[in-house]
Amino acid sequence: MGRVTARRRVIRIRDGAVSTRPDTLVAEEPLEIRLNGKPLAITMRTPGDDFALAAGFLVSEGVLGDGADVANIVYCAGAREDGGNSYNVVDVRLVPGTVVPDVSLERNVYTSSSCGLCGKASLDAVRTTARFPMADVPQVRVAPELLATLPERLREAQRVFDRTGGLHAAALFSETGELIDVREDVGRHNAVDKLVGRALTDGRLPLSRSILLVSGRASFELAQKAVMAGIPFLAAVSAPSSLAVDLAAETGLTLVGFLRGTQMNVYAGEERVVLP
Repeated sequence: MGRVTARRRVIRIRDGAVSTRPDTLVAEEPLEIRLNGKPLAITMRTPGDDFALAAGFLVSEGVLGDGADVANIVYCAGAREDGGNSYNVVDVRLVPGTVVPDVSLERNVYTSSSCGLCGKASLDAVRTTARFPMADVPQVRVAPELLATLPERLREAQRVFDRTGGLHAAALFSETGELIDVREDVGRHNAVDKLVGRALTDGRLPLSRSILLVSGRASFELAQKAVMAGIPFLAAVSAPSSLAVDLAAETGLTLVGFLRGTQMNVYAGEERVVLP
């Protein structure tokens, strides 16, 4: 299995003094995701939690919504030239008879570590494929004082970031602020997929009483992943995109941006925020 970090030689310059030293970097490698043996997507990711990443990706694409539909997830034997297992190719096998929705699986998607989607067609696609409508989600209400504590708790849980400074993180909190899970990856969307995939295989979808916190900005793609997993509340320490706000408003997702201490902006779904 691939390593989460790698060591590389670096020339360090500090106040005019030059030295040579090894540096710890976050690893980035491609992962090919296959569905029933058929190539579906390639994403650049930090190795680790690959099975959860693949499962979470399929939730985001509208293919999966129930862990019972998954027969197994395996690294692909024979994918290397020497016939051995490739830890950069994962195959998700569904239970025979599982109906796969029409979500353009004929494509061969390349997903970069900072990719996003855009356009009205994307909004329509999420609206039509979401399995857990926000209208059916219990009314979660969160006080700003609780939200203000979450970024620091996420930061404390980022183990690899402390060594590399190069990873995004995503965390799931309960509505009362309990840390449920945290995942890291070079791609912020991969970190969310790892969270969602783990929840799928543990039988916890929809995550209807959860808060999703991401360490960077809130893109359309992250809002999409929250909606597809039935997460009612998405918070980000940086800015949301305009399309993320549009998607949140259309689907009923609560979206909070610039969450930094006691300061935050509520862009959509303000009914879930306990306002003074």
